[in-house]
Amino acid sequence: MHSTKGTGPPIWRISTFYFFYFASVGTLSPYWSLYLDWRGFSGADIGELGAALAVTKIVAPYVWGALADRTGARMGVVRIAAAGAALGFSVLLVRSDYVGIFVAMLVYGFFWNANLPQFEANTLTFLRDQPQRYSRLRLWGSVGFIVAVMGIGWLAHDATPAFVPYVVLAWLIAIFFASLWVPEAPATIVRKPSAPLRGILKQPAVLALFAACFLVQLGHGPYYAFYTLYLTAHGYGRELVGMLWALGVIAEIGVFVLMPRWYTRWGARRLLLWALGISVLRWVVIALFVDSLSIMVFAQLLHAATFGVFHGVVIHVFHHFFHGPHQGRGQALYSSLSFGAGGAAGALYAGYLWDYGGGQTIFALAALAAAVAWWIAYRGLHLTPQNQI
Repeated sequence: MHSTKGTGPPIWRISTFYFFYFASVGTLSPYWSLYLDWRGFSGADIGELGAALAVTKIVAPYVWGALADRTGARMGVVRIAAAGAALGFSVLLVRSDYVGIFVAMLVYGFFWNANLPQFEANTLTFLRDQPQRYSRLRLWGSVGFIVAVMGIGWLAHDATPAFVPYVVLAWLIAIFFASLWVPEAPATIVRKPSAPLRGILKQPAVLALFAACFLVQLGHGPYYAFYTLYLTAHGYGRELVGMLWALGVIAEIGVFVLMPRWYTRWGARRLLLWALGISVLRWVVIALFVDSLSIMVFAQLLHAATFGVFHGVVIHVFHHFFHGPHQGRGQALYSSLSFGAGGAAGALYAGYLWDYGGGQTIFALAALAAAVAWWIAYRGLHLTPQNQI
């Protein structure tokens, strides 16, 4: 049991941060590969540069998470990280060669990857015993993503992608100012000792969850790094590509609204298994039916499950297992092992196979990774009555 003191969460301040944060993601994820392709980089180069950003998520979140847990200043960490990320990314305004971009991605990524885990931990501390409310705050991030991806798709219709780094940098500066507006959540007073971190990590359900998260992001690697190039190679225009990206996030918003009700009705484990099963279907249809616009629309609607449901459940489950003094490191470990190690491995294999096997191969392997993740979660994520979520 624990108690907190202070007022409720500053809803609009938190929502504003999520809006700007995911607006930057909505610019970088869909259009970064298009920018690099325009610069003349090969598929292998694009995969390696994507992996350079992802690999910083392996170490950086845990380093920053340990610092936040020790000092208790989560928003202080977020503000430092937001400023460092903007400064690191600004290198791209003067360097556009492979080495310059690679170094910029490492510096930017080291700071960038401190932002979200600690902000999530701060938000969940504000929410206290109502973590199910998280989804309705996080949906404003989805709104930011949609605004960015649709706006950039419209701007890129007749223009070269040269402006992409400038737009991303503008969002990063906005993130820094938004972080100044969000206060530190009231400290949690723990009335019983927390379990040692090592003991939490040894729990079979936690190990299964980590493995599933790694494989899910391994499968998402091709999507974030090459989905735009995959569609444009099959004749889709940039505006249409932007609309497809936005469609997936629009579907995700509906999920964030409904998630609190779904938790109560079906529980975390069942929702997670459904999300993983739908992930297999999504990657299969993208691999096999890319030339059908109607099927691509259907596949993007499945993003509601493959990201929206999955991420919402995982955030909820990690908050359950990692609380009190371990909360920052728990969220950081989720980011490190999934978006970091899984995302880097996915971007690398997709990049090396892009020039040889094409999009069908990399998305077929994504489906395989999701299928293995489903099996691991089905066999290993058994929640005892004491750990029921």
